Order: sequence, then C-alpha cells, then structure tokens
Amino acid sequence: MEGEAQQRSLSLRASRRADRSDPSKDDAGGIFSPGRVSQDPLRMVWRRGFIRLVFVSAVVWVLLILAALLFHLWSCHSSISFLSALCSKDSKVLLMLDTMGLAPKPLHRCSIPLADDPDAIAIPKRTPDNIIKRLSYISVDEQGDSKAKNSPLFGGHQSWKQREESFNLNTTMKVHCGFMKNGGAEMDDVDVKYTRKCIFVVASGIFDGYDIPHQPSNISLRSQKLFCFLMMVDEVSLDFIKQNASVREDSEGGKWVGIWRLVTLHNPPYDEPRRNGKVPKILTHRLFPQARYSIWIDGKMELVVDPLLILERYLWRGKHTFAVARHKHHKSIYEEGDAIKRRKRYARPLIDLHMKIYRYEGMEPWSPQKRTVSDVPEGAVLIREHTAVNNLFSCLWFNEVNLFTPRDQLSFGYVVYRLGDAFRFFMFPNCEYNSLFILHRHTREHSSVVEWVKSLDEFKGNNTRLKETRGGLGLWTPYPGDLRSVQLPPVTRTSPAG
Repeated sequence: MEGEAQQRSLSLRASRRADRSDPSKDDAGGIFSPGRVSQDPLRMVWRRGFIRLVFVSAVVWVLLILAALLFHLWSCHSSISFLSALCSKDSKVLLMLDTMGLAPKPLHRCSIPLADDPDAIAIPKRTPDNIIKRLSYISVDEQGDSKAKNSPLFGGHQSWKQREESFNLNTTMKVHCGFMKNGGAEMDDVDVKYTRKCIFVVASGIFDGYDIPHQPSNISLRSQKLFCFLMMVDEVSLDFIKQNASVREDSEGGKWVGIWRLVTLHNPPYDEPRRNGKVPKILTHRLFPQARYSIWIDGKMELVVDPLLILERYLWRGKHTFAVARHKHHKSIYEEGDAIKRRKRYARPLIDLHMKIYRYEGMEPWSPQKRTVSDVPEGAVLIREHTAVNNLFSCLWFNEVNLFTPRDQLSFGYVVYRLGDAFRFFMFPNCEYNSLFILHRHTREHSSVVEWVKSLDEFKGNNTRLKETRGGLGLWTPYPGDLRSVQLPPVTRTSPAG
C-alpha cells in the first residue's frame, strides 16, 4: 500500500511539472489570458506598493498633526521668548485639547487650603493698635504759592519734607491720604448712608467703561448677609454698565447689578482712568471708615471663593492683618520697572526717574537676604484688616502713586522698605491667587498718551498735554537730591513672559 501511494505522489508531481513547462495547456491565450493577467508580477508589485504608499502617507500625516500639536503645546511653555510669543493661550487648539483632557494643566494654579464650612468660622476680636494709637489725615490742600494754585488737588501738594516725615512712626500721626476738601471723588449721599453700615467689605472698581461687573460665585448665605459687595464706578462706567447689564434701583435710590452695589465716585480726581482706579483700591479705609475688613479685587476678576473663607485662610489662621499675592515673575521693583518699559505700559523716562529716586533713597534690589519673599505684589487682590498701621501703609503707598507713576507695584515694596519691621504682611503664593478668581478680558483696553513717550524732551514745549496735571507732580517738582550720578541696578530677564 505504501509503495502505491509513493508512486501516485511521484506521478502527480511529475504531471504538475509538465503542466507548468507546457504553455500549450494554458487556457485561451496562454500568458495573456485573464487568469494570468491577475497574477502578473509587475501588477502585483504596483498594487502592493500603492497600498503601502497610502498607508505610509496616512501614518506620516497623523505624525505631522501630532508633531504640530506637540510643538504648539511646547511653544506655549518654552523658555525661548520668540517661541512663547508665537503661542496663543486662547487658541482653538488648546481649547480643544483641554476639552479632551489632553492639554497640560496650567502651572500657575494650585489648591487653596480653605476651611470647609463658612458657618463654622469664628470671627476673632479686632487686632489692637500697639504702634500707632491715633492716625488722622490732612484734609485741606495747603499750597505755599497761592497764585500757582488753581484748585485743590485730591492728593494735595505734599512737599518732600512732609513725605519724609510721614515715614517716621509715632504713636500719633497726621498724614496726607487723599480726599482733600473739594478735590474730587465724592459719593452720593444715598451711598454714603449705605456704606456706613458696612463692616465687612468686598470692593472692586470699574473706570472709563472698560469692564462690566462679574458676579461672584460660591458665596454662602452667611457671607451674603455679612459682606457689602461694593463696585466703585465713575459716571462713564455707570452709563456703560446700564447699556450692557441689568441695573435695578432700590426704594432708596441705590443701584445694583446682581450682588454688587454700584457706588459712583463723581468728579474723577485724576486725568487718567488708571490713576483714578487706585483711589478705591488703596484707600478703601478712607471710603469706608466703618469697615473692619476689606477684600479688594480688580474689576476684571470674578470671585469664586467665599470671602469669609478668604479672611480665615489669609488673615485669621496665621494671625496676619494684611495679605497680598506675590508677583508671578518678578521679585525686584527694578525687574518690574524694566518689564513696564518693555511692554510700554508707561513712559519710559518717567519710570526711570521714579526708579532713580528710589535707588537714591536706598532701595536695594530684592535678594534672598531680605525679610520679604518678594518686593513686587500681584496687586489685583488686597486682603486687609483696617488697623492703624495698615491704614498708614495704605496712605503712604497711595502718596507714592500720587507723587510718581500710577504703577503701584513699583511703590509697594518701597513703602515696605521704609516702614521696616513695623509693617508686617503675608505674601502668599501666586498659584493660590490664580485659584481665587476667574480672570476675564477687558471689554476694551484703555491707554494714555503718556505711556508712549520715549524722551523727557517730548514733555517740553507745546506738548504739555502729555503731562498729568493732577497727578505725578513729584516727577516735575525739583527733587532735593542729586540724581545725575544714580545708576539703576542691572536687570536680568528671568521669564519670557515677564
């Protein structure tokens, strides 16, 4: 049986070899028959090559898209200024990736160790005033040369001698602190009456109509009853808000947008809106003298944390009376001044003059040897107990803004330096600051012609319109010291975004 099977196998193999070697046995046309065409080696190679080409092209296309996305993400976080400048943080790519959960979470946010329940927070007793027992304010703008005086200035004509004396602490002090009689920034009687009952204040401000009020969220019923939410506006902003938001009026004539009480400041004290905005921001204790605590937020911010939790976290827990966030990029006022000049946020020669005065008066660049973690705050939020020392600090800080440039982040560290250990504050991480709010864009950007000045010569001759007539007078009043030899410290740009 095995022999027969082997013979059949050999016979079958021989027959197949004969069939392949004999073209006459091909069907209908031999090699050109339809059956043979489909098995043409060249056609098979071409077909397989085309399929591979399509496949490879698709893979390359996907890889290019992924590479572009990765480059986009990397450029947004690159330390190379040119690449970071190409990135748009509001791009549709980032929004799409964020929706998919693929975009990297911003490093400038972090969780805040807040208390769990606003209702369980115990409000402490008022902090006693141990350094300054009595603080009062100069209210009449006295000008030596009455002929040069057109009308009272909101900040007054503070002399260099008065400025220097204001930094000398005593148990009883009287200082310039804005709100000179007939100097502007008056409230309506109905608003004065309402604010007299405000002990806990959340304050904000909109000037020149560049924002609309953003409603706070996550506010407990206790905080809604405890806090006055006061939005300071000028008349231009009030008209703008009425056109773009629902404003209701109560039976006493008070105006409201949601939880915000609109408080109009009539007769703006300064030429430019940015400097006007410093009045309610820094001088909150003057606007609301009955208030014990205040939280200031810029008008473009939407508060998303209960204000009672903010006071507990940043003041009461650590027994602080003043809290502010540190700046995201800068620690030295000279770094901040350099960034302001590069971004053309104010006149470069006036920033230099401002910084030279501080350098002449002994203000050193920030270093780890200083007692503060930074000299530059993130000024969009201020958390304060209205103690005498804090009120004095606010007055002196405002006087610097009134005398020099409205860039208040430059003046903050200087006043801290001049007051020394008498003024203590909590400067918390910037990432926590960014978790307190949602930042909205301005409805428009406002600017002053002063911001674009490149040389002091542009202020001379017929270009006096560039000068602010009611603020920054310290830059035009002869300084008692010789600034010609003052050299500003060298600045190293530590961040492409700074």
